[in-house]
Amino acid sequence: MSKHKNHKKSGKPAQKQARRGGASGNSDAWLFGTHAVLAALANPKRQCQRLAMAAQSKDELEILAAEASQKGGHEGLIAEIRDKNEISALLAPGAVHQGLALLTAPLPAPHIEDVCKRAETLDSATVVVLDQATDPHNIGAVMRSALAFGALAVIVQNRHAPDITGTLAKTASGAVESLDYIKVTNLVRALEGLKDAGFWCLGLDGSATEPLDSIDLPKKTALVLGAEGKGLRRLSLEACDLTAKIPMTAAMESLNLSVAAAVSLYEVFRRNKP
Repeated sequence: MSKHKNHKKSGKPAQKQARRGGASGNSDAWLFGTHAVLAALANPKRQCQRLAMAAQSKDELEILAAEASQKGGHEGLIAEIRDKNEISALLAPGAVHQGLALLTAPLPAPHIEDVCKRAETLDSATVVVLDQATDPHNIGAVMRSALAFGALAVIVQNRHAPDITGTLAKTASGAVESLDYIKVTNLVRALEGLKDAGFWCLGLDGSATEPLDSIDLPKKTALVLGAEGKGLRRLSLEACDLTAKIPMTAAMESLNLSVAAAVSLYEVFRRNKP
């Protein structure tokens, strides 16, 4: 492994919280979809306000919602039984709600310092850093994979990155309740902070010379991925300690961001798992 650059050793809210990830708005949001809503109901940190349930699926969903609400301490929330078309009218056009929708205040905004502090006590740790990712479907899918493979957080640049909306939460399949989604103003500065906390920043770049499966991976890794098509910006790439590419056949030039993240996360997980 090459020499590291700049390493240094190193209850329910009563009031409405700021939108998760540091957005300017404080408006509440509807979450929708079975996995997203049940995960939110099971989260004690959620301030749940209204639960809408489709009459067509009432018998099945009532049991699942009751179990999740008990875990999260939301037993007092009474479901509004509605026709599925009435639920659709509460949400953005095209939202696939699967018979469940939940109006909830945003979660408290986590900070990158919180993740660095958690990592201090761990032998191995992984975070995902997304450079200029803007699609909530892609980010939600990355969060789902990140949680599956034990990452501590997904970090995005504040500019143009979405908040945790119903669409992002549904795509993440409940991962937003357990995984920190952190928005930062300056991505390069965030990478430097991760280095100071003992992380090695590994940039995924199609033009890198070394394949991911052949490099000596560190125990604390920040996987840095760029937006599909654009890749990593120059300053972000220069801030990385290592670069690697995902080996693939010549039949395909690149992978979707969320697929590349899943492949990379699995490789890190496979190497570092106990």
